Order: sequence, then structure tokens, then C-alpha cells
Amino acid sequence: MTASRPTASFGSPPLIAPIRTIGSQSFDFSQRVAVMAVVNRTPDSFYDRGSTFAFDAAVAAALAAVADGADIIDIGGAPFAPGPELAVADEVNRVIPVIEAIRESSDVVISVDTFQPEVARRSIEAGADVVNDTTGLRNPDMAAVIADSKAHVVITHSLAEPRTVYGRPTYGDVVAEVADFLGRQVNLALASGIPENRIIVDPGHDLNKNTLHSLELTRRFSEIAALGYPALAAVSNKDFVGETLDRDRGDRVAGSLAAAVVAITNGARILRMHNVRESVDAARMTEAILGFREPAYLRHNMGDRNE
Repeated sequence: MTASRPTASFGSPPLIAPIRTIGSQSFDFSQRVAVMAVVNRTPDSFYDRGSTFAFDAAVAAALAAVADGADIIDIGGAPFAPGPELAVADEVNRVIPVIEAIRESSDVVISVDTFQPEVARRSIEAGADVVNDTTGLRNPDMAAVIADSKAHVVITHSLAEPRTVYGRPTYGDVVAEVADFLGRQVNLALASGIPENRIIVDPGHDLNKNTLHSLELTRRFSEIAALGYPALAAVSNKDFVGETLDRDRGDRVAGSLAAAVVAITNGARILRMHNVRESVDAARMTEAILGFREPAYLRHNMGDRNE
């Protein structure tokens, strides 16, 4: 399927279908950046180190993120990083109760971070609106599950099989190769029956990429956005931020926000972030600078007499 694409300007990617209904929410990605909050029900997640592994902690973190302005809550039950394989039944038991609890309390968009088709299917039945697949639809059954639903899909670039060790990644041109992969997987999604207005792409910062690769992806993010689908930037607290600034995991917020703002100005329309309140402020401020939104109020130097 081929669609005509409008001409892009600074901060404005040439989106094929900018207005999206995801769950009960509507987004105009031509002038809106959505913030996706990360909530992991895993004991070994790279950033929170299991702080939201317990059911009550995961639900509380999700609802706190909603209160802080998150547009999307991304629930994960199994990391992509190397480690022991998690049984599908165990992953289901981790994510489904959280999805159900959030859906009972909020109409926020819910995403499930999984590469297992059965987990995706069960999550959609429980109320998830998005499937965030870090393998980029490598399992053809995943595309079929999503096509047979109303859910959006995030197609992410990676090289390795989930939970496996991968040697030093090499690219001739990392951005061109990532964009080529995403383009091919988008075509697979379309051929599988997923309509273009339910597709999101993610270049996969740090997923089988070193710091130089992730910096290059951020700098040339416009080439990912030029694919025509809302592009997600998952830059929060990642190793490329830590290695660039020599900062430990708990001290990467400022660097993550800087990377997020650069990604937005290069066309990113979804930010996957841990520090929600700060990320929402950064997104809204960048929207205003780009002329996508009005300030919350105008007072400074707006009267006949100003102090």
C-alpha cells in the first residue's frame, strides 16, 4: 500500500495518518507529542530494578503516571535484555491483572510491552490498546493477533532474539539500516491486515546498538519519522545517555530530556519515559516552541502596566 505524503517542516514529520484514535483517546500527531510512561512488572528491569514488580506497586505507579499527565501507560512483564526465558503463562499473570486494574480506574491508553502473541491477545482482551513489540513483528503470529483486533502496534527495530546475548553490533549506516528494517516490517504489517492508521514505529535506541549508534539515531531521527508513521523515541535513562554524560542510572533525567527534545524537533511524536512529570513538561514546552500549542496562560508583559 502506498500513500502520498505531505511535505515536512521543522518538527513536523510527513505523517500518512496523523489523527489517531487509540482506545478512547484521540491524538493529532501533526501537533501533539504523547508521553508513554514505563511500568515494569519485572524483578530485573534495567532502570527501576524491580520497584514496580509487586502488583500494588505497579498499579500505583501507573495511576500516579496518569495523574502526572501520561497519555499512555506501557506495561511490561518480560525484559528484552539477556536473561532466562519467562514462560508465557507467567508473563500473562504479571501483566493482565495490572491492565485490568488500570482499565477499571482510568480511560488512559494502555500499551503492553511484549513479543509473545498469546500475551498480546490476552492483553487486548483485558483492555490494552497498543502492543509494543520490541522484535518488530518477527513472529508472524503477532501480526495476525493485532490485525484481528483494534489495537495499534509499535514496530521496534532490534537484531537479537529476545533474552539472548548478542555480539558487538555493526552497521554500515545505522539510520538507513534501521529505517529499511522498519519499512519492511511496516509492509509486513500492512500485508497481514493491520491498517496504516494503527502503525507506530520505533528505531529502538540501545537495542543492539552502541552509544554512537543511538546518538546518530537521535540526531537523524527525522529519517525515521519520514517513513510517515508516528515515531516513538525510547530514550529514557538508557545507557547511551549514561555513557555520554558519565552518569549512573539514577542520574540520567536531564540527559534523557535533552535527547527527547532533540527527537521531538526531528519528528518524534511519542516519548517512552520513566520520569513522567518532567517528560510531560518537556514535551508540552517543545510543542509550544514549535507553535503546536498555546501557553497555559499569558500574563507577563501583557498589560498596560507591567511589574
